[in-house]
Amino acid sequence: MQPDRLVIAPKTPSAQSNNVRLGVALMIATTVVFSVQDGISRYLAGEYNTLMVVMIRYWFFALFVMAVAARSAGGLRAAARTSQPLIQIIRGLLLAGEICVMIYGFTVLGLVQSHAVFTCYPLLVAALSGPILGEKVGWRRWSAIAVGFVGVLIILQPGYGVFDPSAVIPLLAAVMFAVYGLLTRYAGRRDRTATSFFWTGVTGAVFMTLIGLSSWEPMSGPDTIWMAALCVTGALGHWLLIRCYEVAEASAVQPFAYFQLVFAASIGLIVFGEVLTSNVVIGVAIIVAAGLFTLWRERQKR
Repeated sequence: MQPDRLVIAPKTPSAQSNNVRLGVALMIATTVVFSVQDGISRYLAGEYNTLMVVMIRYWFFALFVMAVAARSAGGLRAAARTSQPLIQIIRGLLLAGEICVMIYGFTVLGLVQSHAVFTCYPLLVAALSGPILGEKVGWRRWSAIAVGFVGVLIILQPGYGVFDPSAVIPLLAAVMFAVYGLLTRYAGRRDRTATSFFWTGVTGAVFMTLIGLSSWEPMSGPDTIWMAALCVTGALGHWLLIRCYEVAEASAVQPFAYFQLVFAASIGLIVFGEVLTSNVVIGVAIIVAAGLFTLWRERQKR
């Protein structure tokens, strides 16, 4: 989430327990589940229209969101109450669009290269936090951002032969997810996490239904089972992530989200026969190092 993972503003230590060991275990479990979800998405989007696959996935996601909201304080009405509906709708549309772009990227580029490029999204969050949230970005973080994008260029190799435009698909998804994450932080200044979660699921489900119904096509029996597995892994991944941020501070567990790159790449290599090239390995190492430094600086500032 990774394409559709929640972005949850970290709570203060007084508002939550801080069991880092359990939090790390939950984060790693989350990355495993989301990697499996990405593998299933790659398969289904290769067999059926991407919009239909994402639409069905969002139907289940919306039901999950409403079930969570119904069990929270105040129920569905309280979860839906917001003073900034436009921001919440834009968030939901951005995430739904990002998921479509990323899954399409899986079918064009594969899991390995798509996730390798998408890994730069924390750097994009740091870069865009100034113009969107008004946060101050110091020279150290700007340096890390610049270094990280050197890693992206190493992966994309724009100077070798004819540049493949499809290589920017996961980069576009990363930009969309970064803006979604920053708008989630912005919305979190006035809305509860439950409210943002509710609007994310419902807005996305409505949007995907409007654009996806025309792409409907019948699914075979085995693929129906894979579709059900995709829906279940989505709900399970979100539940694990919510639990992760309930038991530990986000800044302590966020670096372990990079494990999703390892697990997703492993699925790409083993299941889909993708190839891990040296430029991808070098580029990812640079991006992850820059991202970890950025997370460390953010934690130091807090």
